[in-house]
Amino acid sequence: MYISSDGIILKQIKASGGRKMMTLFTRNYGKISVGSSLPEKGKSKTALALRPFTYGTYELYKNGDYYNMNSADVKKSFFRIGEDVDKFLYASFAMEVTERLIPEGIPQEEIFDALIAFLEQIEDRAKSYQTIVLAYEAKMLKLLGTFPQLDQCACCGAAENLSAFSVKDGGMICDECRKKANETLIYDVKFDIVDILKYFSEKPIDAFEKIALDAKIAEELQSILREYMNYHLDLGDLKSDSIFHEKI
Repeated sequence: MYISSDGIILKQIKASGGRKMMTLFTRNYGKISVGSSLPEKGKSKTALALRPFTYGTYELYKNGDYYNMNSADVKKSFFRIGEDVDKFLYASFAMEVTERLIPEGIPQEEIFDALIAFLEQIEDRAKSYQTIVLAYEAKMLKLLGTFPQLDQCACCGAAENLSAFSVKDGGMICDECRKKANETLIYDVKFDIVDILKYFSEKPIDAFEKIALDAKIAEELQSILREYMNYHLDLGDLKSDSIFHEKI
């Protein structure tokens, strides 16, 4: 059966005989594994569609759970991301997080649209790339239904005196529960994490075009979200982790 869908290649692995195995995030079918023998060298539309940070239309042959890519065409190439080292590193981190967190074979159109918007925004930004990465991460957690509890204590349900973020408990905790806790993954936040995360999760990605968090706040918030995703979503080690954290 032949099928077609817009998509973004999240991951590519070289195989024998010139073939490639790709993780393709499609609008219609979600995340799928696809084999391909299409050439990726040259300036053809097919070759361009196989490169990183390209939004394309892909024609696939489906046989059971197996997909093979027959053709590819570019809808939009975010080539300027690759011209800036910092942009490339932050965008690579976001793509790897996406590949790890979204489930296989389940359409995620809102996350797909958010990823396109993220690529558009980071390509156009001149600085503060981490802010747009954080906005995308918050949006993705919200859409996946795994957003942290921010309005009340994740332990006792109290709505007052929320002063710390507990990774293990999945959100903000109150002063009393903080005194009783003995685990290490607790952050005594010194900024308004609740308002920032809510704003990031509720607004469209393009709303952050002119917004830039203070670098120290962005770094602390990234540490919190990274630990949160690792604990609750088993994000694990990322290839982009070491390089990314050198930049933040």
